[in-house]
Amino acid sequence: MSVSREAGVAYPRLPLTEGPDDLFAFQQWLSEAIPMVGALGITQMDRQSDTLTWQLALQPSLNDKGTGFGGALTAQTTLQGWCWVTLWLREQGRVQDVVVAEASQRFHAPVTGDYRMVCSPHDSQGPITLADKLQERGKGRITLDQKLYCGNTLCLEATGSYAVLPEA
Repeated sequence: MSVSREAGVAYPRLPLTEGPDDLFAFQQWLSEAIPMVGALGITQMDRQSDTLTWQLALQPSLNDKGTGFGGALTAQTTLQGWCWVTLWLREQGRVQDVVVAEASQRFHAPVTGDYRMVCSPHDSQGPITLADKLQERGKGRITLDQKLYCGNTLCLEATGSYAVLPEA
């Protein structure tokens, strides 16, 4: 599905599938839908229960000091949360738009090598609450936490609030 991207024109949605999502197909679609994704260094995605884990190469996100560039790392945390909600919606059989409403980050240590990012709900009841809101009002929000680890070192913690918009 190679479609030219143009400002103001939505990219075609990835069709819903029967059964669990193929994360490879999702990642391929994501790279086409959001051109910047190809430059983020995502080498692998894994989804287990309510946790989305990415493996990332540091090379594309290097800064002038030879460590992870904060802006790139921030973009990755925001995107990972968006992906978490999008994949969760697909699992529910829902096709709705997702936007980030709020995001914050706290840097603890420099990222000095390839790393992993883990995204999960801030509150274990978050997915249930979101499902209830979608059922009642057709829209809702969920807060997600992202943690970035280089080896065993926690380098970055982020939190984002993601809004699921009403169906068009």
